[in-house]
Parts: sequence; C-alpha cells; structure tokens
Amino acid sequence: MSRMRKKADLPTKDCVVCGRPFTWRRKWERVWDEVLTCSERCRRVRKTSGKEGVT
Repeated sequence: MSRMRKKADLPTKDCVVCGRPFTWRRKWERVWDEVLTCSERCRRVRKTSGKEGVT
C-alpha cells in the first residue's frame, strides 16, 4: 500500500479550454508537463478552434 496516494496529494492544473482544475493521472506520468486539457472533449475543442488558451 505504500504506492497508494490520496487524491489531495496529487498535482493539479487548470484546463486551458474550460478553466476547470484537473488532477494528475498515471497515464500522464511521463508527459505531465505537456498536458494542457482536462479531457478529450476539451482537446478536440482546442484543436478545432486554433490555439485558444495557450500562454
């Protein structure tokens, strides 16, 4: 159980499209710095509307 983490201890970011906070996921472990959107839906919206929200 030493690998278990509480959700509150995981890093979070704000989605560049909808602005909602989202939490780190194991599948993003290697690319966390590159993750900008909280979901596939936001990723698609961002892709179709140009580079909205990129700083």
